[in-house]
Amino acid sequence: MQTQPKQRQTQHTQGAVPVDSGRTPADSGRTPAERHGGERHGGKRRFARHYLEMVVAMVVLGAATRGVLALAGTELSASRNPELASLEMAFDMSVGMAVWMRRRGHGWASTLEMCGAMFVPALALFPLLWLDVIAADSMIALEHLVMLPLMFLVMVRRRREYGC
Repeated sequence: MQTQPKQRQTQHTQGAVPVDSGRTPADSGRTPAERHGGERHGGKRRFARHYLEMVVAMVVLGAATRGVLALAGTELSASRNPELASLEMAFDMSVGMAVWMRRRGHGWASTLEMCGAMFVPALALFPLLWLDVIAADSMIALEHLVMLPLMFLVMVRRRREYGC
């Protein structure tokens, strides 16, 4: 009877994350905030820093994607195609944020929750757009007004993971 390699047994019995996650066995069971100092080094500052990092990641990738679309002549017009432009913007921001969150060691659950916060405002605003309660040109601005506080609420829900 063969036994599993010691490292694999240890990870299984300790509930560690799989080896391919980028974490070392010493990181097992610890949140990204705990791995980077957690509350000992200013939990609220870390929380605010993470929020700002996500916003920067979203803006940088969003601007890059919009630039590529403009160069290709396929840029979506917010006034002609507000739904597609809103979904494209939410997707661009989600990709940038997901890449940054995974790089910082966050799990898929919190990453996908944060990506959901990008799409919920668009889906909630579409009926108002279709009923002519809001104008097509204001759709993306309103989406951002809802998106940023929603991101904050998602972070508050998992405040231990985000360092607060």
